[in-house]
Amino acid sequence: MDRDPREVMEYDVLVVGAGPSGLSAAIRLKQLAVDAGQELSVCVVEKGSEVGAHLLSGAVFEPHALDELIPDWKEKGAPLTTPAREDHFLFLTETKAYKSPFAPPQMHNHGNWIISLGNLARWMAGQAEELGVEIYPGFAAAEVLYDDTGAVKGVATGDMGIGKDGEKTGNYTPGMELHAKQTIFAEGCRGSLTKTLFERFDLRRDADPQTYGIGIKELWEVAPEKSQPGLIVHTIGWPMDPK
Repeated sequence: MDRDPREVMEYDVLVVGAGPSGLSAAIRLKQLAVDAGQELSVCVVEKGSEVGAHLLSGAVFEPHALDELIPDWKEKGAPLTTPAREDHFLFLTETKAYKSPFAPPQMHNHGNWIISLGNLARWMAGQAEELGVEIYPGFAAAEVLYDDTGAVKGVATGDMGIGKDGEKTGNYTPGMELHAKQTIFAEGCRGSLTKTLFERFDLRRDADPQTYGIGIKELWEVAPEKSQPGLIVHTIGWPMDPK
């Protein structure tokens, strides 16, 4: 399949991934530019259909970093509305739950907030856009682009409208090239592009092996009369076996 010429857009900084880390980077860069009286063009691309679309987690949020990044976040309507009030630590069997009289110290969440991570990212995106950051959801970065010296010069988004046979359909739209003086990859610890950078630049050399855990996420809708705002429940035991 012949590839049509791609449109090229140029920025000072390109951020791949509109999660909390990518948006924080974009916001801080614009803040520093404003403080220095400089113009800085910052672009964020996000593979989800909207910012927060892939952030399904609820979260217990420690606000120290947000206090530093946006000190007046309460006045600006950040979606931190449910303070953590109580931690329960349960040992589960198949039929019963045994409550510990205390939770381990690292599970004390006094001063933290129970949030929707997706809602936080959407709010952060609004804060970034107010500073002049350009955010493009629905644009998945498909490949890393390199200059003649081998340095990263940006990313390209994937072509759209390609049929199962690999040929162009009537909805074909070529991807875009996004070039930047500095590209920040904030797509997660095992992002598809980040993995290629590990290999190309040998970024894992002399690093400890990475460790991973399997997590399962579920979103529950709880009847209001059964909800206990501010309650955090930690569990061990069932359905895992005693080993």
